[in-house]
Amino acid sequence: MSRKSVLVIDDEDHGRHLVKQYLESYPDYFVAGECSNGIEAIKYINMMEPDLVFLDIQMPGANGFEVLHQINHVPNVIFTTAFDKYAIKAFELNAVDYLLKPYTKERFDNTMGRLQVNADSLAKLALNTLPAQQHYLDRIIVEHQKRFKSVSVEDIMYLKADGDYTQIFTSEASYLSSLGISAVLQRFDPKKFVRIHRSVVVNLTFIRELYRDIGKTFLVLANGTEFNIGRSYLQEIKNLMI
Repeated sequence: MSRKSVLVIDDEDHGRHLVKQYLESYPDYFVAGECSNGIEAIKYINMMEPDLVFLDIQMPGANGFEVLHQINHVPNVIFTTAFDKYAIKAFELNAVDYLLKPYTKERFDNTMGRLQVNADSLAKLALNTLPAQQHYLDRIIVEHQKRFKSVSVEDIMYLKADGDYTQIFTSEASYLSSLGISAVLQRFDPKKFVRIHRSVVVNLTFIRELYRDIGKTFLVLANGTEFNIGRSYLQEIKNLMI
């Protein structure tokens, strides 16, 4: 049987160290990495696809629940927090367990026992935690000038692919997401955001006009930004015309 990978996410060094120390008793699991904030957590969960995540709730960048709503890969999750008020919400998301700090080795062992005995039924979080399952984001948290900023999705004018990353544009600023444009698009309501090119997604709210020139169709946004609509995406725009 292959060993299961673990990602430890906690903004406190002591919290991460304790999980790693207690996991030494479980040779079937190995710590593949650790994170100290929510933005790192989203990136590394999607990149590493761990089998199990120990997840703190109150963290800089994004809290534990926001992390779960911005990931593609959905691992088993054990919450670790000093606050008992989030327990009901955690179990509504079908978390494996909720470790309330400070917890003992015995309490940790009980959680691992539950995980191992019920491995099949606890393999994944409930589907309703996935953004792609009709749960679209209203806000996102992005890094900007060495800080993390909360941005309303309604204010996003368009997305533009930048290699494996995505540039996110509002009327006031631009931000860079570590996710690819397809992954970002999955989190937004398809009734509001439409792909018009392999590398461009626009918010329908900000479309000002369309025009044809030399056999091509162009789209103009409210701020004057223009895009050539790709031929394979033109029909989706035509479907909006009445």
